[in-house]
Amino acid sequence: MSKFPKDAMRMLKETSRTFYIPITFLQKELKYSVASAYLVFRAIDEIEDHEQLDNNVKYTILMQVSELFNKTFDNEEYLKILGQTNVQMPAVTIRLVEWLQACPEDVLPIVTNAAREMAIGMAKWSKANWEIHTREELDDYTYYVAGLVGVMLSDLWEHYGEAKTDRELAIGYGRGLQAVNILRNQQEDLDERGVSFVPDGWSRADLFKYAEENLSKADEYMKSLSKKNIILFCRLPLALAHKTLAAMKEGREKMTRAEVEQTVEEVQIK
Repeated sequence: MSKFPKDAMRMLKETSRTFYIPITFLQKELKYSVASAYLVFRAIDEIEDHEQLDNNVKYTILMQVSELFNKTFDNEEYLKILGQTNVQMPAVTIRLVEWLQACPEDVLPIVTNAAREMAIGMAKWSKANWEIHTREELDDYTYYVAGLVGVMLSDLWEHYGEAKTDRELAIGYGRGLQAVNILRNQQEDLDERGVSFVPDGWSRADLFKYAEENLSKADEYMKSLSKKNIILFCRLPLALAHKTLAAMKEGREKMTRAEVEQTVEEVQIK
């Protein structure tokens, strides 16, 4: 692929602040692959997160979209699936076909397979109104929205010459980041969406333990990486997750902007 659309990087910066910076650490083709994958995932995620859409409508849309990833993506069919919801969707969702076109062809199947699986999982959890009662259900949910991203990234690393990584550790990496997000947004999710991702009988301390268990898998995952640009990419979100967890344990809602900027610098110096 000779040219990656500048507009895709601009959209990535607008929609994924956590991952924009680490994606810029990656080498050219890998950077394009990961950037387009994140935009595809964000497009699907916006359907699941949409505040005005009925959960059954989300289920139908996401299941139909998942089918489109099984073949050459038909944008006309996609816009037909979105139908009247089109006007309510953000640009990142409406322009899904552009992110797929921006993806280097040799890795497109890796991205579309993960996107199909994610759409199915998100459809399932939308229909269930994200009602999580057990640890198994929390594991299932966090796998679909984050763990499988860890697996897809590992597949991309391998494609571009990194050693094969442990699948469970890759899932743990994604789950750990998601668990920190759940902790950070726990009250907001409850107040604004009436949704709780906390299993029955769990305290906030149990949720912290869940996050720590998975972040320790992420730490193990890091040890299996050897390529510098990939290590840099993985190190930043993980460092931010660890520090956010520490800030919340101190009773703060999140890290300060200065702490974030300092972490970005530290990660590049190591």
